[in-house]
Amino acid sequence: MRKIIILAAFLVLTTISYAQSLGYQNLALLFSEDNANTTARVAAMSGAFGALGGDISVMNINPAGLAFYNNSYFSGSFNSRNTAIESNYYGNSANNENQFFNIAQAGAVLVFKSAYASDWSKFVLGINYQVTKDFTNSFNASGNSGFATFTKYPLDTNETVLNYNEAQGQRFTNEYSGDKTEINIAFSSIHKEKLYVGASLNFYDLNFGQKSTLVEFNNDADGNELDASLYQQNSTTGGGFSLNVGFIYKAHKNFRFGLSYQTPTVFAEVLEETNIVDNDGHMGDTEIFASEDSEFTYSNNIDEYGDNFFPSQRFMYSLKTPSELTASAAFIFGKRGLLSLDYINKRYQNIRLSNSDFSAENQFFQNGLRNTHALNIGTEWRFESFSVRGGYNFAQAPIAVALDSDSLRGYSFGGGYNFGKFKLDVAYSNNNRTSFYNAYPQFPSINSIELQTDNRIFTTTLTIGL
Repeated sequence: MRKIIILAAFLVLTTISYAQSLGYQNLALLFSEDNANTTARVAAMSGAFGALGGDISVMNINPAGLAFYNNSYFSGSFNSRNTAIESNYYGNSANNENQFFNIAQAGAVLVFKSAYASDWSKFVLGINYQVTKDFTNSFNASGNSGFATFTKYPLDTNETVLNYNEAQGQRFTNEYSGDKTEINIAFSSIHKEKLYVGASLNFYDLNFGQKSTLVEFNNDADGNELDASLYQQNSTTGGGFSLNVGFIYKAHKNFRFGLSYQTPTVFAEVLEETNIVDNDGHMGDTEIFASEDSEFTYSNNIDEYGDNFFPSQRFMYSLKTPSELTASAAFIFGKRGLLSLDYINKRYQNIRLSNSDFSAENQFFQNGLRNTHALNIGTEWRFESFSVRGGYNFAQAPIAVALDSDSLRGYSFGGGYNFGKFKLDVAYSNNNRTSFYNAYPQFPSINSIELQTDNRIFTTTLTIGL
């Protein structure tokens, strides 16, 4: 089943030998994903804040919620992420676990109350920095597909060139680094204490890096061995912009609903620098070690001699990520508690790459992806100055033929205490999904690496009145 998914979803867009790093369609998908590092209150309620307010993170969900603030505040959040990735390759499993720390968000809200009799009684300005997507992760996998792809030694001087077509095993390591951050500048107001409206300008900074190494252990029928190592790396940087507009309407003191729309994020100039260039048919830096009666090594672009010479290329392109529509509802039970629901539709089929020939990739976005549905549910209950919270979230995987387990599912809980002039909130969230990594996209007969990813995130937020 997974083999079918690989063939259908990735389409083998290139025939270049030994291209194992992420292709442009994979990068576009990765850069379109969000796992926003919000405040602890929003995180504890699984992000279900589209019809709520009074939290700085709402400007990324529905900026109309800023008008629920009655006073000016500063908010800063720190989180700790533990990511466990289990890889499976031809029956061999490997566990990879890493711990990461970062500043999730920092921002301030300023409240301006109207000094004149007006239907617009309050104006709120907010600015916030947050990590929208933390790419940092790593995994390794090993196994034996029974398929040798490095079968010749380039400097073989034998009259009959040896054929190393017996596969003993493969090993793959992969490391991601970097993040996608954003700065939100938002404005919100309230009309006749019923209609809350807001808009935000969102400025993005993209920094992504990948380093991957593919190693093969092969031999011929006479016991001669060939070990091949292929190293690839690339770095991608860019800046983007989007607009978010929304409203919240108080239909009843116990019920409110909201709607928000975020435009596609446009990255006008995305710069990629990579060592994935065609060197003797190998897309990257290669080193091949072979042994017969004697031992010899062939190196192509590996920096064995310390001269720091690595062939590389730079490439500029543009990216447009999906738009999002969020419909929300909230039930308010006086001052005791609330229940909130958000439905999000994300239009992955509208992803576009441009400024080069991306016709195959863009066709894949239109035909191989689907517009996804997501649901966030959250609740909060107050006991004087103390609050407890919980939530659940679900988000479909964007690939049209993805397995059900490829969709993200998570839960969260947390609490907070209001000390008067400042508030302290904590949250724990857990989400998991399956996925795959195709280390041999040019060889359809070789299975992908199966991945099971589990994220556990602790968030702490301090909010101070200004």
